[in-house]
Amino acid sequence: MAKFSKIEVLAAMASTGMVPVFYNKDVEIAKQVVKACYEGGVRAFEFTNRGDFAQEVFAELVKYAATACPEMILGAGSIVDAGTASLYIQLGANFIVGPLFNPDIAKVCNRRLIPYTPGCGSVSEIGFAQEAGCDLCKIFPAGNVGGPSFVKNMKAPMPWSMLMVTGAVEPTEENLSAWVKAGVTCVGMGSKLFPKEMIAAGNWQGITELCKSALAIIAKYRG
Repeated sequence: MAKFSKIEVLAAMASTGMVPVFYNKDVEIAKQVVKACYEGGVRAFEFTNRGDFAQEVFAELVKYAATACPEMILGAGSIVDAGTASLYIQLGANFIVGPLFNPDIAKVCNRRLIPYTPGCGSVSEIGFAQEAGCDLCKIFPAGNVGGPSFVKNMKAPMPWSMLMVTGAVEPTEENLSAWVKAGVTCVGMGSKLFPKEMIAAGNWQGITELCKSALAIIAKYRG
């Protein structure tokens, strides 16, 4: 069961400014990645529902993080239907993320006071999601729907919007500074934060350093 309140979850995402997005079918690799991110300063982590028995890996991660990374807030991503959202909430997900907006998922999450961050590709979608109680909306795929300029221009008439961008996000100063300046609440970062060669080599310290660097860049341009 979720052990962090909705306010705590949203605050962690907003204060750190980055949510790693990761999936691996090997639970031991997933544990090492979560730990590496935690040591790099990450406090909200999205495990994506992208493979067979992904829920079983997630269940083990939740138990592991409870003792090894007690301040880490774990959520489930790539969720497209209410049934799957319910399953992950039951396994301990503290937030739910999806590539699309499904009002049925919003109902499930609202009932349990679990943040639901749906994928939105237009201003109208963001508006509909906000009406359904989604505090933080995900711009996805962020690079394809307009990049940082989309965020900046959309927030002009809707400045209250809390936005996470996923897709076309990289752990570089040039990339992250553009998103931060545009006004994002946080970024979701996947493959660029977890280079295949680092995972294959078990270079967990390398992932920790990438996290530290990315978080430092975000903090610099917010300041």
